[in-house]
Amino acid sequence: MVQFKKEEQEKTSFRDQLATIDEKGKRLWVYAKQSKGKFTSARNLAGIILLAIFFATPFITINGEPLLLLNFIERKIVIFGVQFWPQDFHLFFLAMISMIVFIILFTVTYGRIWCGWACPQTVFMEVVFRRIEYWIEGSQHAQKKLNEQAWNANKIIRKGIKHAIFYLISFTVSNFFLMYIIGVDAWKDIVTGDARDHIIGLAGMLAFSTVFYFIFSWFREQVCTIVCPYGRLQGVLLDRNSIVISYDYERGDPKGTFHKNEDRSALGLGDCINCQQCVQVCPTGIDIRNGTQLECINCACCIDACNSQMKAIGMKPGLIRYASEKMIAEREKFKFSIRTIAYTAVLVVLLGIVNYSLLSRSDIEATVMRAAGSLYQEQTDNRISNLYNIKLINKTNYDLPVELKLLSQDGEIQIIGESILVPGQSIGESVFFIYLNNADVTSHKLDIEVGIYSEGILIDTAKATFIGPEK
Repeated sequence: MVQFKKEEQEKTSFRDQLATIDEKGKRLWVYAKQSKGKFTSARNLAGIILLAIFFATPFITINGEPLLLLNFIERKIVIFGVQFWPQDFHLFFLAMISMIVFIILFTVTYGRIWCGWACPQTVFMEVVFRRIEYWIEGSQHAQKKLNEQAWNANKIIRKGIKHAIFYLISFTVSNFFLMYIIGVDAWKDIVTGDARDHIIGLAGMLAFSTVFYFIFSWFREQVCTIVCPYGRLQGVLLDRNSIVISYDYERGDPKGTFHKNEDRSALGLGDCINCQQCVQVCPTGIDIRNGTQLECINCACCIDACNSQMKAIGMKPGLIRYASEKMIAEREKFKFSIRTIAYTAVLVVLLGIVNYSLLSRSDIEATVMRAAGSLYQEQTDNRISNLYNIKLINKTNYDLPVELKLLSQDGEIQIIGESILVPGQSIGESVFFIYLNNADVTSHKLDIEVGIYSEGILIDTAKATFIGPEK
């Protein structure tokens, strides 16, 4: 009898469909059991901290600028109180490359830790929406019973309250996301102003609220497997050395029901008592004992559930744990692979370049160009002049007085009109002449360099071309 059970347990099954979709393509609802344990507590704490940061950040300012603003519509990007202009695109390009390498590095090494512990989808679902669902509808069994029963007053009230709270939270979150895009002051104008003057803003707010509500009331875990590209990339990035949520099949198999005072070794059974607790707490509805799967987000709920059962029957915890396939198969301790070391080296270099670019970023950026269609002028004092336009971008929050000096040749710069004063976080323009002695103009085209000074300090340089007579 035992031998027959062992043979049945050792048969391997393969899934060709998602755990939340049946053979006919119908949605299978996940009724996850509420998880308890040290990993769940730590993840909830991390989620609460991240939520606090999310809701507080729009109201934090540095030197009058928001801590974070991503106004792509008006091309105003502010990070840690520093505004970035389109001319700083190279910094974003380097930062994006660094982020891609960062994702690859940590996925190769630690699997989908981001998905289970820091992803907004997981944080909102597990720390906010699912907790409200437990509070209103009860345990997973109570939720299933409520969904399957006929509509009555109790069901209408519970469902109505739950979905009303869900939409209220979705509406609140959409308002905060809007603050990240247009800023708190602009958001206040939309909320307190005449609705007829803010139809587009209000419509966008309601549309996002509805999408957000749909995701967390119905779409849920399928976002991670159907929509999220990172979830799809997991299978490409992971290898035998990646740390993921793993079931120790060497220790746990063959599986078998637990009976008090039994000798499992004599019966040929492993430590897995087939209690199904790891399956019941999984928010994506999978059985981690089948190995690494697309749906697994490394949330560690199954670890807490399994450890609780192991302790209850007097067995050693860790049957399900964070480990790599190689660690389990070969009983090895974790060590960095050559690929991980290579990714780390590239990441350090990229981060160094990004940090250097940010630290060396000038307060003002100048562009000098010869006035379109203008030629050189020969002056009566044996000098030659060229007319130039200058465009100055002030990246600071305060006004900058600007002076121009010729750095590459002996000559004179004469500004047309008033002295240059560029307001904070804006663009200034001016026109000026450059005068050179005829004897110093040794060719038809000369490369010149103009220094941009503010209060006697050189803050930027700009190159241009000086045109003279043929020689």
